[in-house]
Amino acid sequence: MKARQFIAEPAKRDTAPACALGTALVRAIDPEAVVVFLPADALIKDAATFAAQLKQASALAAKHDAIVTFGIRPGHASTRFGYLEAGAAMPESTATCPFFEVERFVEKPDAARAEAYLKSGKYFWNAGIFLWKTGTFLREAKRSQPELARFIEDFPKKDGEAHIAAHFPALPKISVDYAIMEKAGRVAMAEARFDWDDMGSWTALPAHLAADGHGNTLRGAVVIHEAENNIVMATKRLIALCGVRDLIVVETEDAILVCHRDAAEQIKHLQPKLPDEVR
Repeated sequence: MKARQFIAEPAKRDTAPACALGTALVRAIDPEAVVVFLPADALIKDAATFAAQLKQASALAAKHDAIVTFGIRPGHASTRFGYLEAGAAMPESTATCPFFEVERFVEKPDAARAEAYLKSGKYFWNAGIFLWKTGTFLREAKRSQPELARFIEDFPKKDGEAHIAAHFPALPKISVDYAIMEKAGRVAMAEARFDWDDMGSWTALPAHLAADGHGNTLRGAVVIHEAENNIVMATKRLIALCGVRDLIVVETEDAILVCHRDAAEQIKHLQPKLPDEVR
């Protein structure tokens, strides 16, 4: 890819403004194009199957005035992910890429509800992968997020840098799930037939990195004594653990994170409290 095809957000405004920016950039080139939104923290090893299903999902998004997403059939009752409730199968379904109407989006459940979702067989993990025609996203934004719609409609066909710099930082800070997906008129889901893991949490690492005999996942200069089930990442300094368990410890050049594994999903709440030079 050419350098000019990489666009950096001038401010952190969450995923809905990022999706609006991507849609605006594509719409300026081709108003009939399909946009694919892919989170960077997903690990997918079966690239061939993923590419094939992505092509089929793109065709569905181009054919219908609907947003298309991917659902992962849950392997366990996870409380880490949002869920999709699948409805009726769609005529476009194939053996390699089943499609379903989406009945609703469900936020991260508690353990009991996650267990019920797993047993029902109707719920899928929300992979956060979305496809839409630029016009479809614009229509949904007009209904539920007018500021995003105006940003897209006013985006110039050429030299959009000034428009991005002037207007993107003022867009509402909100996720695309809350802003668009949960309110969308029609959403279709492709059941993923490829492997998938969300690497956006430190607790995902032990499944992909070797652990020692006590369940510790260690990288860098780390020494332990009677420590179990810890995730430790050292970059420049030595980290020593003694008599502790279930911790996440990450050392970087400018900060050290110490967190209980059960609190990994709360790490994001630390960011606003950090000094600007560490963020």
